[in-house]
Amino acid sequence: MLRVIPVMDLKSGQAVHALRGQRQHYAPVQSVLSPSAEPVALGRALMERLGARECYVADLDAITGVGDHRASIGALADLGLEVWLDAGAATASDAARVRAWGAARVIVGTETLRDPRELASIGRGLGGSSAVLSLDLRDGRLLGGSAEIGGLEPGELARIAWQAGIGTFIVLDLARVGSAEGPRLEAARSLKRALPAAEVLLGGGVRDEADLAALDAEGFDGALVATALHRGVVTRLHAGPRE
Repeated sequence: MLRVIPVMDLKSGQAVHALRGQRQHYAPVQSVLSPSAEPVALGRALMERLGARECYVADLDAITGVGDHRASIGALADLGLEVWLDAGAATASDAARVRAWGAARVIVGTETLRDPRELASIGRGLGGSSAVLSLDLRDGRLLGGSAEIGGLEPGELARIAWQAGIGTFIVLDLARVGSAEGPRLEAARSLKRALPAAEVLLGGGVRDEADLAALDAEGFDGALVATALHRGVVTRLHAGPRE
């Protein structure tokens, strides 16, 4: 059964509507689920209205180095949400620090990762089940925190992470985020073929229940969804059992 994980992007104290990775234009989210863009109020609405038990959180201030939302993240965890947190962790010490904010799983995004060798120490420090590698793409090309990362093929970096004990991967195409254009599947399909035992989730562009059913039919493990939830197009957090 495909898991649908709600997404919350945090910037300047509010949950914002992400659109194609153009962060300078992100505005507070407008949602049918909650009248408020305050993170804890929105998190509570996700739980009460959708039965959410986990949430992907991108702390955009932490990722860009202009602050952080550690208090809000801790409060979301206190609600009972399992927080999957991207806060720009690029080293084992970064990962341990953001884990202490209340994250159940720490996401290492290639956008901020500078050295592929850090994946081994991150995997050891967190334990493989608590570390997630996000393959951050733009129009199918890998984004990296350094030229070394950006020069790798997504599958090559995923194999390095797999050897480091990291078994969960997010394939996130920033050009599709908030676009309602449908997810790009090529990189995720390739990853699933190369690492069939890995947990693979997609993010960016999910439009509706039909998209979720298609992802489920292809054998993916989960989808990150924001816009379709806030617009009330997707109203449940699973796509039904696989045939």
